[in-house]
Amino acid sequence: MIQRWLRFTYQNTIRFGTLEGKRVQIWEGAMFAAPKPSGLFVDLAEVKVLMPTQPSKILALWNNFGALGAKLNLARPAEPLYLIKSPNSYLDPQETIRQPAAGGKVVFEGELGIVVGKTASRVAEAEAGKYIFGYTCANDVTVADILNRDPSFAQWVRAKGCDTFCPFGPVVASGLDPATLTVRTILNGEVRQDYPVSDMLFSAAQLVSLISQDMTLYPGDIILCGTSVGVGSMKPGSTVEIEIEGIGKLSNRFE
Repeated sequence: MIQRWLRFTYQNTIRFGTLEGKRVQIWEGAMFAAPKPSGLFVDLAEVKVLMPTQPSKILALWNNFGALGAKLNLARPAEPLYLIKSPNSYLDPQETIRQPAAGGKVVFEGELGIVVGKTASRVAEAEAGKYIFGYTCANDVTVADILNRDPSFAQWVRAKGCDTFCPFGPVVASGLDPATLTVRTILNGEVRQDYPVSDMLFSAAQLVSLISQDMTLYPGDIILCGTSVGVGSMKPGSTVEIEIEGIGKLSNRFE
């Protein structure tokens, strides 16, 4: 059964629950520790939706989709290649992505996010699915001009870690098979990305297993699976939406 979990503010209190049509059922306890339904429902229009988890870290993959790797003439990586999105970059659904003070070309990257559900350290691939709570939508926003501006040092963290540069949500959907999903990025009503998650070079289970060999993953942490063809720039005043059937649509303005 698919459940869509979200965090929200209701009557000046942060709560969590499940989205059921246009209503939200409030749950008690903690999202990742045997929560219980309260039986109380509120209309979705009465709440402010927040980012669905509070990650200790968000890791983002590079060169993890076959189509984009082929377009860029990249060799298939022997192991996951990833960077970190800093906490200052996390952004709620519907909030505004801000142009960085440094200026430059800002691009969208629509991605599937794997949400970790329990502490994972040196997990075997065969067991990795037990550590995945669900999946979310994310936008791995990047200042393209900064990346390789200094030939001695690729500035991944700075280019991808500016304030507001990692919107995610609006929900975490559990009970999905990620290999059946498609990621669509829509800029000002025009579809710019439309690619299958099945084109990933490293599966969700492989990513959780291999990354957990390096660093412990905690409940709420997110692994962004990487992006595919169609990445493009945003101009101030644009609206960018990341849509994945079964999860929903993440929408943010860029100003």
